[in-house]
Amino acid sequence: MTEITNVSEYEKLAKERLPKMIYDYYASGAEDQWTLKENKNAFSRILFRPRVLIDVSQIDITTTILGFKISMPIMIAPSAMHKMAHPEGELATARAASAAGTIMALSTMATSSVEEVASTGHGVRFFQLYVLRDRSVVAQLVKRAEKAGFKAIVLTVDTPRIGRREADIKNRFVLPQHLTLKNFEGMDLGNIALYVSTEDSGLASYFASQVDRSLNWKDVKWLQNITKLPILLKGVVTAEDARLAVEAGAAGIIVSNHGARQLDYVPATIMALEEIVKAVQRQIPVFLDGGVHRGTDVFKALALGASGVFIGRPVVFSLAVDGEAGVRKVLQMLHDEFELTMALSGCRTIEEITRNHVMMEWETPRISPKL
Repeated sequence: MTEITNVSEYEKLAKERLPKMIYDYYASGAEDQWTLKENKNAFSRILFRPRVLIDVSQIDITTTILGFKISMPIMIAPSAMHKMAHPEGELATARAASAAGTIMALSTMATSSVEEVASTGHGVRFFQLYVLRDRSVVAQLVKRAEKAGFKAIVLTVDTPRIGRREADIKNRFVLPQHLTLKNFEGMDLGNIALYVSTEDSGLASYFASQVDRSLNWKDVKWLQNITKLPILLKGVVTAEDARLAVEAGAAGIIVSNHGARQLDYVPATIMALEEIVKAVQRQIPVFLDGGVHRGTDVFKALALGASGVFIGRPVVFSLAVDGEAGVRKVLQMLHDEFELTMALSGCRTIEEITRNHVMMEWETPRISPKL
């Protein structure tokens, strides 16, 4: 195999290796897929303003997230059903995250349970939560995550219904028969099949029958009442909702459009980021996911006020190609690219990255006050 030198190369290789139905499930977005393309393209409209003649012989890219020190501000986003990509699935992903010294968020829709992921060894892990109509099931999931040592709940708030993903409809997507949604095993929902209908994908049908469409801001308080874990709200893309998140007592916000898989023609997350950062006024940390595929993207997100980024598709594509080793390599490549970007921009620590280090393509450069 030709040496892989950047994250994007894994997607091309994964497309060759995965069955079309599975590749399309991971890769596609909603409807026209405008937001899917924009999530990545928007980063190219942010330019650097590097500073020079700064001693960058020592670079420190470590950071602290919710009190946990990690090796870099690059974490693994929750994404469903990793065992469709590789037999070891989320277990391999968890080991890779631990080896890299960073955080993994496990999806409710995982093909490995919270207990199985916890059994892989030490590591800081968050649990992503969908709220289903049966709140007793939700409460059980949260308690199991707590007991397994997970450190935060990532509440997905942008999915009252699943977006229209036309590739899944065309492929009549269904979870392969040898796999199950492991977090639901032993529960009343555990053996529900992801059935296929003529008008929708099996996954959409599953969600239509189970997800709680009544989820609202009051339910953030309900969740706080059943867990002591900090709660991050994932799926916020406006300043208005960011302010409500602060009022609701959220421990943080993940600016996310669900990997462009929900509502098409919403802004790229990197374009939505700055208004949310301004709205929360540093009261809680703001994170970003969507479109990150270079260390330069990580730097741009931090310059616009993010405390860190989450990556999703690069993980499942590298997992499909080379298992745990692939995920490790993706994390290492992004680590090294980010560190290089910091050095070439004149930043020695995360704290030194500022808004003055970047400019939008259409902006007049911001001139720092005289030092």
